[in-house]
Amino acid sequence: MDPKYNVQAASYQANQARRLPISEAAPIYENLLTAFPTAAKYWTQYAEAQMAASDDEATKNIFTRCLMKCRHLPLWQTYINFIRKVNANNGQEGQDLVRKAFDFVISSVGDDITSGPVWLDYISFLKPSNQIVSLRKAYQKAILTPNHHMDQLWSEYQSFENTYNKDLAKSLLAEFSQKFKGAKAAYWERRNLVKDIDFGMLAVPPTGSPREEGQWTAWKKLLAFDKQNRQRIDIASCNKRIELAYEQCLMYLCHYPDMWYDYAMWLVKSGSMDAAVKVFERALKAVPESEMLRYAYADLEESRGEIKAAKKIYESLLGDGGAGTSPGLAQIQFLRFLRRTEGIEAARSYFLEARKSPNCTYNVYVAYANIALCHDKNMKLAHNVFEAGMKLFMHEPEYILEYLEHLIRLNDDMNARALFERALCSLPTEKSVEILNRFVKFEQTYGNLTSMLKVEQRKKEALSRIGGEEQPLSLESSLQDVVSRYSFRNLCPCSMKDLDHLTRQESLSRNMNRKVDSSSPVPTEAKPSVVPDSSVPVSTKVVYPATNQTTPTTAVVPNPVLQSQTPVAGNVQTPMALVGGDPKFDDILKTTPALVAFLTNMPQQVGGPTPDVDVVLSFVLQSDIPSNSTSRKRKANEREVVKEVKHQPELPVDVFKMRQLQKYHRTSSQTGSASYGSSSCSSGDYTVVTRNTI
Repeated sequence: MDPKYNVQAASYQANQARRLPISEAAPIYENLLTAFPTAAKYWTQYAEAQMAASDDEATKNIFTRCLMKCRHLPLWQTYINFIRKVNANNGQEGQDLVRKAFDFVISSVGDDITSGPVWLDYISFLKPSNQIVSLRKAYQKAILTPNHHMDQLWSEYQSFENTYNKDLAKSLLAEFSQKFKGAKAAYWERRNLVKDIDFGMLAVPPTGSPREEGQWTAWKKLLAFDKQNRQRIDIASCNKRIELAYEQCLMYLCHYPDMWYDYAMWLVKSGSMDAAVKVFERALKAVPESEMLRYAYADLEESRGEIKAAKKIYESLLGDGGAGTSPGLAQIQFLRFLRRTEGIEAARSYFLEARKSPNCTYNVYVAYANIALCHDKNMKLAHNVFEAGMKLFMHEPEYILEYLEHLIRLNDDMNARALFERALCSLPTEKSVEILNRFVKFEQTYGNLTSMLKVEQRKKEALSRIGGEEQPLSLESSLQDVVSRYSFRNLCPCSMKDLDHLTRQESLSRNMNRKVDSSSPVPTEAKPSVVPDSSVPVSTKVVYPATNQTTPTTAVVPNPVLQSQTPVAGNVQTPMALVGGDPKFDDILKTTPALVAFLTNMPQQVGGPTPDVDVVLSFVLQSDIPSNSTSRKRKANEREVVKEVKHQPELPVDVFKMRQLQKYHRTSSQTGSASYGSSSCSSGDYTVVTRNTI
């Protein structure tokens, strides 16, 4: 956010200005009001400082600048006090000016919920003149305005009527009693809505904070309530109340384009076109960067026949060469405006000028080609425009797709095919995916089975090259191809269950291909850091045991049967490629000789600091499983092993196994079944014991 909208700094400066003489404080106030032109509290403070200095001209100038854009009651009360002060010794002429000022204040902010004191002051001002008719009108307006002093005003009105004519008072009070009850009910509803509004906040550009969104919502609710007219007052009075609500709202949300637009559209709906134009003019001063408001303003001027005014707005959008939030958009909208208001020739002349601009994008060519085709019915001109654009935007897949849609719409399949081939030859593979997708759909409509299959194969070959290497499995035909070929819009030649199954199978095929590639043997020239045990058969085929009914919790425990054959951890030189050179990991290995033996005999295919989990499991699962007799001996010795494990140092979390479990759960959630796991596995020099929880 711009530093000038620093609310804390502004509050500090305003407090400092209070302590300074007006000659020094005035520049501070001017700077504050430049950043916050609708901050009524700063205007009020500024005006009171000038009044204290008895500078009437400066005070009048302040009120002239701020009153109509700040419908804040304390500011208007300060204005009344100023008018009464400067006209205190002017006799009847001064009294007339004060009354006009009161009428002006009542007309402008008299519907505010806090306007009770102003009504009471106005009535007090009228009482000495003994103008009964004027007093009665003032009372009747005041008691029908929902404000905090309604009960006091109603009580005074009853006393007023009973003082002069009790018979007339009886009929008038009976008539206004029901109206007062309706106003009182509206007051309570309005009060509940107003209590959520912060009338002390400063207007800053929206940041999306909860506080700002809360204020936006509160004002929207208040405006919606006023538009419902639950008090059932006349349309003119209702519109006046809504106008005041909008004006007060924009004191705090003047940087919100949607609030300006809502205000202007409400005025249009109410029949106040001139007032709506003024609102748009004010909006563009408050939010000059908003293109949305400019287009909406141009629409309003064009709709009421003010073509010159609308054209001036479009030209202001083009003032920077058409480079706005969306480059080229202003040029396109001006083309359309000229076509609507001045005809095809005016649009053509502007296009020839716009294409020379550095901000001219391919969208401008597309827009003018569509104008030429749809409005001028000139297919040749549209074709020439697209061809001219190809010289500049051949590298833009979106432009080529637009050109293709144009040719397909004209049923020109020959030129469309030529353009497909032309584009695929010039675009890099990674940019041609959308072109290929459209080519496949095109052949499904215009081609035969042979041409469809050829294009589908080309698409597969292109997709297989995007990753940088061939993936043979992606080039094979699958049932998914049939589904894609014979689907139409939202119609599919299979059930959703079948489609979901095919999608999962395709994903599994891709994963299987990656796993097979990663488990391929290393070249003979490579010097393996660990020589695999030739007695342990290793297969590149990954085996996935069924664990869909168990939740594995695995711990690596030394095999007591083979304990004597296991090298001591301290005497084993574990390769750096396996342990990663981590001292903490070396300490763990010293306490787990079975793990050292396991890593030492691990095949070369899974060597390295991050071995492939699936290949490790394949190696484990395909190891020789001990016979039943061996298993019985192992079970007989398990109790002793558990006792030994209890006395060993507590090991950290098995990161390798955690990765295995995470992958197990992730695959299960994607495919609906367990992907891998084991219940009990052992090799010649290690044992993996798994506790299965059913």
